[in-house]
Amino acid sequence: MKIVVLTGAGISAESGIKTFRDAGGLWEGHKIEEVATPEAWRKNPTLVNQFYNERRRQLLNTKPNEAHKILVALEQFHTVSIITQNVDDLHERAGSSEVLHLHGELRSVRSSLNPNLRYRWDKDLNHDDLCELGSPLRPDIVWFGEDVPKIADAIDIVETAEMLVIIGTSLAVYPAAGLIHYAPRSIPIIYIDKNPNIDQAKPNRSNLKVYSANASEALSQMIEDYQLMSAHPNKI
Repeated sequence: MKIVVLTGAGISAESGIKTFRDAGGLWEGHKIEEVATPEAWRKNPTLVNQFYNERRRQLLNTKPNEAHKILVALEQFHTVSIITQNVDDLHERAGSSEVLHLHGELRSVRSSLNPNLRYRWDKDLNHDDLCELGSPLRPDIVWFGEDVPKIADAIDIVETAEMLVIIGTSLAVYPAAGLIHYAPRSIPIIYIDKNPNIDQAKPNRSNLKVYSANASEALSQMIEDYQLMSAHPNKI
């Protein structure tokens, strides 16, 4: 069976990475418009780079949690495609083989002149760090107000799902939140979140099941409920 998993900040929270909601609407004391928009980077690139440098350092000292590992274990029985809104690489470090990052990656930077020029980056980024074309490098993050270039690929993946599992997201940030509408009408949809946004999940679907719990606990229960690691992995 093909299981498509859409993950948000909630799945990484168990690894110690703060979510936007848990921080009271601020990211480490900063408003969105100060650190997560192209206008902010043009106005104060030093502040924006510092913000993502701090996030990158935190990530390098963070490990995948049980929820990430459960999704890896599922690959022994099913085809698992992960679409993540997160900019961390915890899915990859846990061992997931198919991960699409909608909003970019912390451990990557790109040219401010040519967005196709990307570089692996595990150190601090400074405004005098330049790409091969001579333009400043910027965090490889899709900021608010920018297009999401991989959304079409994500839609294609969701359209082929036989089960859709949504983990740790408020389903309030578009276009990612709209992916649920591309899932085939007949497939099971699982929504896992400590504070699920039921209205956004469109509960008029009779095949929607909600688990109000943290990611690792709910995933374990979901696997048991749907017998996803049984002797007949292609049956639900």
